Amino acid sequence: MKQRVDYSGFSLLRLNEPRFSHAKLLAGWIGYFAMYFITENLIPIENCHPVWCRLDDLIPFNEFFVIFYVGWYALVFGALAYTFFFDVENFRKIQIFIMITQAIAMATYIIWPSRQDLRPEVFERSNFLTWLMGIIYGFDTSTGVCPSLHVAYSLGILSAALKDKILKPVWKTLITAFVIMICLSVCFVKQHSAVDVFAALPVALIAEALVWKDYWLSKFKGEKKDVRRTAV
Repeated sequence: MKQRVDYSGFSLLRLNEPRFSHAKLLAGWIGYFAMYFITENLIPIENCHPVWCRLDDLIPFNEFFVIFYVGWYALVFGALAYTFFFDVENFRKIQIFIMITQAIAMATYIIWPSRQDLRPEVFERSNFLTWLMGIIYGFDTSTGVCPSLHVAYSLGILSAALKDKILKPVWKTLITAFVIMICLSVCFVKQHSAVDVFAALPVALIAEALVWKDYWLSKFKGEKKDVRRTAV
């Protein structure tokens, strides 16, 4: 278990102190929600390009996946909350990763507005999960979908988890499985086209390269040294 970060004496007036400066990264969410409002409410749906691929027609709507779709919110909040209180370095990396993907996605939504027309007109079954899905459809429009931030955020959190030297393998396995299910869920609940999922991959890769540059450089240098030793 990692040692809890000491926030005694914290106040907004001390945000510039190195001890608390990482908390300023949370302001990125203000910018995100402002841009979310613009893209969701000020871009007419008729100006949005429909996103679709043949794979979408092969994926049936399945309300069971709403469990993982909604579970994404817990994953993001839980990852940020845990690292904020127990692992400041990983908090910085995850939050910056999220901010980079947010910036790329929002710029894309504005320059090339997108929408999907995959949602079922009526649910074949009536149960708690379809009721929950109806609520989600109600507050989250079908515009601003490509790339999928559900996928991009999840990949960033997974990346941090897999690199964590303290996190036990069983937790890494569970997080990996959960992230895979989240990425599948966006298609099965018809919130995204498969195109949106694939489009999120290069976005996450850009964030990975910027946030974890030193990590991958050290890996590359280490492997290069091992190859030289083997050759000798």
